Amino acid sequence: MDRCTKRILAGLALLACAGLAAAQEVAFDLATPAQAYAQRAQPLLLAANDSGVTREQAAAAAPAKQEPFDPPLFSGSNVHLTLGLATIATAALTAMTAPEDEHAAPGTPRETNGTHAKLAKATVALAAATIASGLITHWDDFALEDGLTDPDNLHILLGVTGAALMAYAVNKSAHSSTPVSHAGIAELGALGMIVGIKLTW
Repeated sequence: MDRCTKRILAGLALLACAGLAAAQEVAFDLATPAQAYAQRAQPLLLAANDSGVTREQAAAAAPAKQEPFDPPLFSGSNVHLTLGLATIATAALTAMTAPEDEHAAPGTPRETNGTHAKLAKATVALAAATIASGLITHWDDFALEDGLTDPDNLHILLGVTGAALMAYAVNKSAHSSTPVSHAGIAELGALGMIVGIKLTW
């Protein structure tokens, strides 16, 4: 073979290799080395061992489907909520049973042991029980780091302030044999408790 023929055959061989290389579509790979390794790695497959475990046993060993959470009917949180609502209901009854002589002229004797007075004392007792149950149940909900605008913090502040205002109004009225202005303070306290309940309900 002469030199010219060798060159022609070598050129044809190179041309064939170039054609084969061009025929293959090579996608531009932008994967990182870690991604490329993960794609090349073969997943770990475990061989099925039919000798000891049947399908029924495998199904029984599978974790049971969890039922949705159903909170208990009687809990500290429910007791706190019930006492709070009872406090508001009793405060409303107290306001509705205010006797007519509350607005009488100063110096006029008045009844201090009637329905209105008993309901007022019951309201304060329920408010105290509400606060106590809230402190026991939700002690960890109050955090100054969350700021005063946090709904839990406002709930506690409004509830305690409302109860204190109602207690002050009842005490002010109970220790006076003559009519004394106390309804506005008591109503403001009840309103504070209502807003506090609404914030977290």
